[in-house]
This record gives sequence, structure tokens and C-alpha cells, in this order.
Amino acid sequence: MFKNLFYMIKPKVLPPLDNEFQPAVLVNHIFRDTVRKSKKDIPVSIVIEREDTSTSFYKTDIFLPESKYAHLNNFYLERLIKALLWIYGGHKIILDGPREIYEYIKGEYSEKGRRFFDADFMSNIYGKPFTIVFDEIEKVMPVKEKSLPLNQQLKGCRIGFDLGASDRKVSAVIDGKAVFSEEVIWNPGEQINPDYHYHEIMSMLHRAAAHLPRVDAIGGSAAGVYIHNRVMVSSLFRKIPVELFEKRVKNIFLDIEKKWKVPFKVLNDGEVTALAGSMSLKVNAVLGIAMGSSEAGGYVNRKGNITTQLNELAFVPIDYSQQAPLDSWSNDYGCGVQYLSQMAVIRLAEKAGIVLDTQQTPAEKLKYIQELLIKGNQIAAQIFNTIGVYLGYAIAHYADFYDLEHILILGRVTSGEGGHLILQKANQVLQEEFKELSDKVFLHLPDESSRRVGQSIAAASLPLL
Repeated sequence: MFKNLFYMIKPKVLPPLDNEFQPAVLVNHIFRDTVRKSKKDIPVSIVIEREDTSTSFYKTDIFLPESKYAHLNNFYLERLIKALLWIYGGHKIILDGPREIYEYIKGEYSEKGRRFFDADFMSNIYGKPFTIVFDEIEKVMPVKEKSLPLNQQLKGCRIGFDLGASDRKVSAVIDGKAVFSEEVIWNPGEQINPDYHYHEIMSMLHRAAAHLPRVDAIGGSAAGVYIHNRVMVSSLFRKIPVELFEKRVKNIFLDIEKKWKVPFKVLNDGEVTALAGSMSLKVNAVLGIAMGSSEAGGYVNRKGNITTQLNELAFVPIDYSQQAPLDSWSNDYGCGVQYLSQMAVIRLAEKAGIVLDTQQTPAEKLKYIQELLIKGNQIAAQIFNTIGVYLGYAIAHYADFYDLEHILILGRVTSGEGGHLILQKANQVLQEEFKELSDKVFLHLPDESSRRVGQSIAAASLPLL
């Protein structure tokens, strides 16, 4: 794809178990540097519009049609717009640039295009048809980025929960102190009856409530997209038929709120990861990355607020290699979910020859590999070192789209010694490949307890009393 220009791209820090890895950030930077030096460039402006008129803006440059590298424009912009769409989120893309670029991107997101999954997903989230329009950017300026203040208070008797695709966690909190925490393996993504989800959630809330004199508020963190406590899209409910989803799942948290009759708020698990970092570190400009069943992302800006951006990093491409693994949901290659999650651990283990029990759940397989690491297994160490390299280059990629000072790493994948190996390798990548970035962005790995249940405790702070 990038023949004659990018064939020499090699990361300075190689992932031990992935010689084909081609970091998106390096490809993008070389493309932009080559465009700038060619002096045959033309600007392209991209605006992404989401609910309540919030918009995000990104500007870049591509080669003029007469350049010998003009054939690379489509690939560069397709991957870039894919990243922007999943970071910012939106139901409408406005492009200002060459007409042929607009026609190409519009075709990619059409019903017969390769990115129709993304278009359909966004349409479901925002409840509007997904559109791409060709227009002058001045007509939609100024850009309107909205943010939402967070409570960040733990006063009173609260319950916090965190729903992942492999495990669910709950904490009972009194004035900021956790008096009870529980972590239970479950398998929501394979269930076709929403009664399973409802009863599992209610059960854990009652178990936490048993450790409190009363319940003042309930806050939740969950994989998926949630708007005003309504489930828009979530992997937790993937197997539930569409009609049943609309009838029983979309308002499941509103139904639970009615039963408990207390202030209730649920947010995407990535947002709560960032919130947990902001609260524990007492800083802002935090990107939270939760490496669990999937990769979840969330962002707290310099004002200490979350934004209306989507931050679904699992779908953001971080590897441009043509041999990159496919995401089974979107059928796209090189996306974060296959690199920064338990899927990555299992994929690399199988690639390295570790024999796994096919009867085990993904969470159980991850635990087995982590136990091998404790026993000194060198292949297991290479797995977590490889993920650390992935993380380092992913962070540099995300830094092109976020104003960052702190990165908080959480999730089941970071438990035990594996978390330290991941962080060590990620820091090595930043120091050797992106020295300027390494001097101003700091990576944080909480203590073991916080890595596992920190999100549920932070989630307890969400509702206002």
C-alpha cells in the first residue's frame, strides 16, 4: 500500500512477538513530513458533528494530484478519518478539500463500502442517519466543543459498579472509603435474554447494599455508549435481538434506577477510567485506558470535565500493517481492541505456541497466562512486553488528537507483574522514539487493588446528591 515511500518504516523498539507491526503514528508522521517537504500540498479540513450541535475539527495536508505520491492520499485519509470518527464520535462528516477525496470517503462509508459498519454504528448511537457532505469549512465554523463537569465527590453511602465483558465489579463506599468490593466473572456478551443482565446487576447492587447503613446514590461504569443513562450500543448486549434490545435493554438502567429510587448515573467505562485517574492523581488532561475484555478509553480535559467525544479507542487503528489481525466485530484491521486487551494477550500466546484450554473463558485464559508469568515463563514475559510496545506507539498516536499530560492504565490485563512490564516497555518507546512527548506525558499504573476495582469506586462518585 505504501510502496516506494513507507517500506523502510521500522519502529525503533520492536515488539518481541510481532515483526510485522507498523505503527500508525510513524506512517502518519512520515506522510505529513513528506507532504510538507514536497511543496506540492493541498489542505483538507474535517469537521465531525455529533448530538446537540457539538463539533470537532481537524486539519491536515495531502499531496496535490500531480505529485508522484498522490496515490497515497486515499489510504492516509481513510485511516485518519476512521480514527477521528471513533475518537470524536458523530453522525455527520463535513469535508473541505479535493472533490475526488470526498467521493472516495463517501464511497467507503456507503452501504456497500468497507466502512459501512462504522457508519451504521454511529447512526445507531446518535439516532440520526450517518452522512458525509462536501462543503466549505467556513460555513460550519466556529467549532463547538462541549464539556460536562463531573461530581468527583464520594460523600455519603454510595454504590459503584463496573461492567466489563468478562467480569463485573461492585464497591460499597462510605464517605470515600470502600467498605466492600467484589469481582465476579460473567459472560454477558453471549446471553440472548436480558433477564440475565438485569438480575446479575441487581444481585451485585444488593450485595453491596448489605454493607451500607443506607444507599444514597449509585454510579456505574460499563462497556458501551450511554446517553442520559440509556444504552445506545454495548458489547455487553451483542447477542440480544434488535427488537428485544429496544424493548428491554435500552432503558435497563432507567428501570434499575426506578427500583432503587436514588440518584443514578452510568457512563462509558473509559470515561470512568479517566475520572479515576483525575481523582487519584489530583490532575487533569488525563487519558484513561482500560485494558480488559476490550480497550476502553476516556478523557478528562484541562478543566477537569469530560467531553461529549466518543473516545472508543478499541476501534481506532494503531497498526497499518497489511498482516494486522482483524477485529471480528467491525471486520477492520489493526484496531486497538486486538492490541490493548485480553484479546491481545490470548492472540499473542497462541501465536507464540502456548497451548490454551479451549473450554476456558477469555478471562480464565488471561489468568492462566498471568500465572505462567509469575512462574518465570519467558514467553509470557514477551507477551506483556509486546503489549507494552503496542501501548507506547498507541499513546504517541493518541497524542496527535488529545491534549495530554497524564495516561492512567487500568484493567485486568495490567494485573500483577504484567502491568509493570507493559508500563516499562511503553515508557521505553516514548523515550527512544518520541523524546519530546516523553518529557511532558506521564504514565501511571495504580496499585493492584485500584487496577482491578478502582473504576467501580470512582463510578460511585458520579451521581450528585
